[in-house]
Amino acid sequence: MVDHGPRVGNRVALTFDADMTDGMLHSLRSGRVRSYANLRILDLLEREQVPATFFLTGKWVQRYPEVTRRIAGNPRFELANHTYGHLAFTGDCYDLPRLPASGMTEDVAKTFRVIEPYGGRQTRYFRFPGLCHDKAALDALAPLGLTVVDGDVVSGDPFAKAWQPLVRAVLDKARPGSIVIMHVTEANASMTDEALPHILAGLRERGLVPATLSEVLAGG
Repeated sequence: MVDHGPRVGNRVALTFDADMTDGMLHSLRSGRVRSYANLRILDLLEREQVPATFFLTGKWVQRYPEVTRRIAGNPRFELANHTYGHLAFTGDCYDLPRLPASGMTEDVAKTFRVIEPYGGRQTRYFRFPGLCHDKAALDALAPLGLTVVDGDVVSGDPFAKAWQPLVRAVLDKARPGSIVIMHVTEANASMTDEALPHILAGLRERGLVPATLSEVLAGG
């Protein structure tokens, strides 16, 4: 389990979670929400050739197969696992419905199977919804041979009403080896694409360089 990489060099990992719950799917189908895939983030990362790691839920992948192919097709992007349906692995986790302990291992294994056919830079990285985990959850996932990734820089982008606080949250805490947590789920994190150009500029001013999570964890 890691919160950050070695505090050496000048690299930081930009990670983007792609949440998808049954409630979010219902909002899409009912027309209440337009999109949980923020393509402006991808446009910017691609245009500026910025590496990033995407933690994908299986249901998000199934809802957005073409966007997943786009992510997988970029050699600067890595794909990681964020559960199948963004259920909680502990009690009292941001009001998320709880996944039974008996289903934890298969939930994560299933998500790897959903992501695998897309190819690209596949990883064995995993992030718990809400970063909520305990010993029982960690024990359940141990047979899968994965690395649990939290993060030391939390942007606070879910349901943010302005982009400026996100920029401050990232730039105030980012340092060599940092793992920055953001979201690509447009309707639930609508300010992220506006904050991202300022975050990238601020990192450059501080001499910090975005890299894939694998590169940051390797150090150097």
